[in-house]
Amino acid sequence: MRTSSSVLLAAGGTAALMALGLAPAAAHVHVTPDTTGAGESALLTFDLSHGCEGSPTTALTFTLPDELADATPTAHPGWDIEKVTEELAEPRTLPNGSQVSSRTSEIVYTAKEPLPDGVRDTITLGVDLPDAEDTTLAFPVLQSCEKGETDWSQIPAEGQSGHDLDSPAPVVTITEADDDDDHAAGDEHGSAHGTTPESADDRDDDVETAEVAGYVGLGAGLLGLAAGVTALIRTRGRNRA
Repeated sequence: MRTSSSVLLAAGGTAALMALGLAPAAAHVHVTPDTTGAGESALLTFDLSHGCEGSPTTALTFTLPDELADATPTAHPGWDIEKVTEELAEPRTLPNGSQVSSRTSEIVYTAKEPLPDGVRDTITLGVDLPDAEDTTLAFPVLQSCEKGETDWSQIPAEGQSGHDLDSPAPVVTITEADDDDDHAAGDEHGSAHGTTPESADDRDDDVETAEVAGYVGLGAGLLGLAAGVTALIRTRGRNRA
């Protein structure tokens, strides 16, 4: 009896731990690409598939890093779009030589219909990256829901990664600028200003792999639970006989 009960408890615990581990692995707001060359124009695609603890998403507020003066939001039929600007303490000179006295600080996407938990969607922003190699730009995202909100704004400390945080901000690392040959080759294969179809596919594959691995582990835990219940029933049957 004790052996069967131990098996049952162990299997149940395994299943519970697997179930708890599924949501955090896939809940983060991801950005593709997460690396791109200095001084390039890039299309940054942010994707999410979870609400706030199950509550549908009603709005997404993207905070632009201080290094950017503006971003171009891509039209989305399911969302209304608003740009929020702020005045600069001092005028800023852009790479093209023009000066600006204000910048876009936030871009707000408001859902026309709340996005249900478990439904994936993507938002794309066009940006002109600064000519600053080895720089990491964070794009905090405030996810507002019908009930509650999640502030994806945590920045890893030295020695940490986004996987160590509960609500990490999506980040883009600026690498060495591509030469003209690289740009030409990218355009030939359908590149969109610093991002490629392969990089987006790789991100989706990573997310799908994490989800599949989690569900496989959950399935194994449930099978163990079923085996423990069966063993317990058989033991009780023999004791009664």
